[in-house]
Amino acid sequence: MATAYMVLKQVPRARNQLKRVAKSPWTIQDAEDLEKSWLLLADIYIQSGKYDMAGELLKKCLQYNKSCCKAYEYTGFIYEKEQSYKDAANSYENAWKYGNKNNPVIGYKLAFNYMKAKRFVDAIDICHHVLSTHPNYPKIRKDILEKARQSIRV
Repeated sequence: MATAYMVLKQVPRARNQLKRVAKSPWTIQDAEDLEKSWLLLADIYIQSGKYDMAGELLKKCLQYNKSCCKAYEYTGFIYEKEQSYKDAANSYENAWKYGNKNNPVIGYKLAFNYMKAKRFVDAIDICHHVLSTHPNYPKIRKDILEKARQSIRV
């Protein structure tokens, strides 16, 4: 229901539906639906700048599913907005690992946060991995790889 409201651009109605669902207790039968609703509500909170409320939902999501790639990605985004690049890199690292090192966007964000955390060699390694699997992703070469190499030389 909440997803339909989101598609119809009725975010307040979706948020109200999701708040009700978020209060329900976790059971194995409802686990997948609860996880989806927690992630959707966290996304709504992130879009409205309520990072603390989103963080609580993401912790709840990771408590029951330690391999939830999307929860780690959102957590990394929150840390990145708070300019905590080491924590963001750790979260994106988990998202990268649990996403089978496949998503070039997560790879880009991971390399970017490695670079911001002054882990230039790790950033270069991630760039090489992304470029080997997605050669048509030149943005990472220009934005991160060249800057990280330049930082190592200095």
